[in-house]
Amino acid sequence: MGKNTRADTRQDKWDSVRKELQQTLGQNNFVTWIEPLSYGGLSGDVLRFGVPTRFLGDWVSRNFADRILREFEKQGVEAGRIEFSVRRPAQTATATDSAKGAQPKGQTVNGAAVNGRATQGDSDLPTAPLDGRFTFENFVVGKPNELAHAAARRVAEGGTVTFNPLFLYGGVGLGKTHLMHAIAIELSECRPDLRVLYLSAEQFMYRFIQALRDKQMMGFKELFRSVDVLMVDDVQFIAGKDSTQDEFFHTFNALVDQGKQIVISADRAPGEIKDLEERIRSRLQCGLVVDLHPTDYELRLGVLQQKSARFASQYGDIPVAGGVLEFLAHKISTNVRVLEGALTRLYAFASLVGRPIDMDLAQDCLADILRASERRVTVEEIQRKVAEHYNIRLSDLIGPKRVRTIARPRQIAMFLSKELTTRSLPEIGRRFGGRDHTTIIHGVRKVEELRASDPQFAEDVDLLRRLLAR
Repeated sequence: MGKNTRADTRQDKWDSVRKELQQTLGQNNFVTWIEPLSYGGLSGDVLRFGVPTRFLGDWVSRNFADRILREFEKQGVEAGRIEFSVRRPAQTATATDSAKGAQPKGQTVNGAAVNGRATQGDSDLPTAPLDGRFTFENFVVGKPNELAHAAARRVAEGGTVTFNPLFLYGGVGLGKTHLMHAIAIELSECRPDLRVLYLSAEQFMYRFIQALRDKQMMGFKELFRSVDVLMVDDVQFIAGKDSTQDEFFHTFNALVDQGKQIVISADRAPGEIKDLEERIRSRLQCGLVVDLHPTDYELRLGVLQQKSARFASQYGDIPVAGGVLEFLAHKISTNVRVLEGALTRLYAFASLVGRPIDMDLAQDCLADILRASERRVTVEEIQRKVAEHYNIRLSDLIGPKRVRTIARPRQIAMFLSKELTTRSLPEIGRRFGGRDHTTIIHGVRKVEELRASDPQFAEDVDLLRRLLAR
């Protein structure tokens, strides 16, 4: 009876400690971190607590353990340290305990490909499987993507984190997603001990909203902050979503603090993503930011040659006339996906009609693709080419700086965007840091005036136009 009385007394003391912590830590901290704790008693000089997740226990241990010990000391309880254990009561079993939660390696969990240990908080999130074709062996390396490829290879080794995060960015069809999948596939084969989570930014946002709705934020935090490698594709989609950005920021910091690797992809550099919080932008820029440049002729030809070699075994010995691949590499310069799709169609058509692949067949079979590819320069391509030509940063070209060495190239980029794309003036303005369309009109007129009066300036603009028209 006496023993039970002492236990009850200690429980009363914990109730008193809780009340004090609620006042000193504030309601939000108390509800998030203290309320989920269940008091397990004093064993020797160790205070024991049950926690719903390992993450919560780790967080409380790092941030509040000393304060809890001090409050117990005020209540006359002498303890030297605190230990936390994850509780598993049957009535609140997580997905890890249930049959649906124990996932084998390489299976998709919570909408993302996960290697290694099972995760908590399973739900019906759409899956993000890895494409087995997107390996490093199938990635054609050229000057526009060699740095991105080398950095991805280094991360895929699974060793000590040397740059965090690795941020890959570029336009559609330049290989960002291919490299993301290649990293995850390589890690799954070479480092099966690591827990790798790959998903899109939209899936991250979906899971966050679902966790809020179902009051399962602890499970959400446990899943995303207990992985070894977090990979998020198309991060630009969280821009403007305040709550999602806030949770992404804290997840990012928690993983970096633990020395875990983060790999991010987007369609533009961190400094160019509109409505992205400044604190997130600065975090993303603190690692290695790599631009996958638009493909050049040599890289496109290499892609066609590699794919043609694979098709030779798939479709049989279909003769390919000299110059056909070179013709396609020259004409189809939008992105690699369109290029590969064109070659796939060409081989399939030649196989069905029993004809060799020559220039006539290519022009007949791919007439629509060739027409569409004749002139599809994007504003983003123009901006990158102009920034590279004048040796200035792309963020400065788009940003607010008005010094002449930046303002003049910016006006040239505006002029070329109006001349070479079908975008309206307001659309062009939005791509130049949200500028008004009247600013674009002024820039275009200024370039037209200088072209008429300055032959050297006119030659410079024409050179850029030719480079973009290749």
